[in-house]
Amino acid sequence: MWRSFFLALGAYCCLLGVESLAVEKAIVKIDGAGPQAATREVIPPDWAPWTLLGTGAVVVLYSFTIPQRVGSG
Repeated sequence: MWRSFFLALGAYCCLLGVESLAVEKAIVKIDGAGPQAATREVIPPDWAPWTLLGTGAVVVLYSFTIPQRVGSG
């Protein structure tokens, strides 16, 4: 279970890093569905993409070193 958890966490970090490399900013709707809904602009800092990619890669590699459980125990 821990192995798959860390693998998913590392993959998520890598994908988030690639996404923050590709986008300049993201506009998030806070609440409401109409045109006057509150929005928030998220701009990733310059260090975020490479930090997320590097951390995600290290966590994915770490997940491969966690031993698998043998048996249904």
